[in-house]
Amino acid sequence: MFDWAITLGLIFGGCCSNALTLERVTSEYPFSGTLITFSQFFLISLHGLPQFVSFTPGPLSIPVPYLRPRRIPLTPYIIQVGLFYSVSLLNNLAFGYDIPMPVHIIFRSGGLVISMLVGWSLSRKSYTVSQLLSVLIVTVGVILTTLSSHRQEAANSSLYPTTSRYLTGIGILTLALVLSGLLGVVQDKTFTSYAQDPKTHPASNRTRSSAATKARRLPNIWEESMFYLHFLALPMFFFVRHDLSAQAKALFSSHSRTVAFYIPMAATQFAFPAVLPALLANTLTQLLCVAGVNRLTTRVPALTVTLILVVRKAVSLVLSVLLFDGSNVAWGMLWGGAFLVFAGTVGYTVSGRGWKKDKKH
Repeated sequence: MFDWAITLGLIFGGCCSNALTLERVTSEYPFSGTLITFSQFFLISLHGLPQFVSFTPGPLSIPVPYLRPRRIPLTPYIIQVGLFYSVSLLNNLAFGYDIPMPVHIIFRSGGLVISMLVGWSLSRKSYTVSQLLSVLIVTVGVILTTLSSHRQEAANSSLYPTTSRYLTGIGILTLALVLSGLLGVVQDKTFTSYAQDPKTHPASNRTRSSAATKARRLPNIWEESMFYLHFLALPMFFFVRHDLSAQAKALFSSHSRTVAFYIPMAATQFAFPAVLPALLANTLTQLLCVAGVNRLTTRVPALTVTLILVVRKAVSLVLSVLLFDGSNVAWGMLWGGAFLVFAGTVGYTVSGRGWKKDKKH
């Protein structure tokens, strides 16, 4: 029970707090997506360094870093890193195109549609009628949610630029969903090849794998994947360094908050950007959220993971509505779309998983 309390606390506390702090930052600085993504990747990489990187004495006794043994070679991570980096960057970039957080949350919940299309086209999976109906319900829900923030301006206002900007943001989220579906397929194939799940293999394999893992002191597969997906992606931020620099300058040149510190015989003041605490909190809660989700995947079946994450997104949606202004959202359409998305997701998961269609000749 204590372990479950930690896991659920990381998911609901970490992920929900992460969504709220993300909305706090992007509401003031909508074009800070690159800076947010880099901060998250940097902290998670820094957190994993002691576990995955060691040092050995080099020339002139200068410590030389090296990567510890892994479950998965570096090569299979390359495609995953590129996809994961792109998905993370695109999701945060969409906030710069007038996408409210409630719409962002529900739209990303529509990844079930993309997962089915990717599974059908690339993994040769077949689906039941109830699964197809569930995905249709999710699709309608996503459409309603998308239209809920399609703001109608006055006749003399520039309606076209507003509509174009919003649709650009929806296009960015759609591309992120497609890449996320491809990432899931690549990860499934990689884990099947290099890190078989003990739950789906005979006891002899579990015993042999457990003994080998213990002997080599290899890390948990989710910890390794979490570290390398973030760590290997850090060099990619070189290509967006100008955006990163401009966003950092904009944030640190914003209005400041001053805190006074009193020590014996002296007093000092420290000024920092007012939004900086929210950015730091977002980075830290992202680490907690990722750790919680990965811990959950090692303890329960995929069905339970899906249902818990659906509930978590629903909680994030409610908190976003209660704590932030939603004057640009048609709440009837939003809640209707949210209900259809969550109901369709639950219907899909309880109707059974798709199976691979064997095409042996």
